[in-house]
Amino acid sequence: PPPLCTFPGSQLPCFHGSSTIRHLKERFHMNLTEEQLQLQVEQMVDGSMRSITTKLYDGFQYLTNGIM
Repeated sequence: PPPLCTFPGSQLPCFHGSSTIRHLKERFHMNLTEEQLQLQVEQMVDGSMRSITTKLYDGFQYLTNGIM
């Protein structure tokens, strides 16, 4: 298996010439204030609760593992 990339200053190949760090910062919303982040998380949770794919996955988990 490829080596794990554990920190931004790494010399591992997955960080060389790639946009890995930028994508991680975008994904974790590192540029938002605490208030903006709270609103973003609330919007993500609301969207997830209304999502058909969330409902399907919850149903799958219930049927296969008894998890609800």
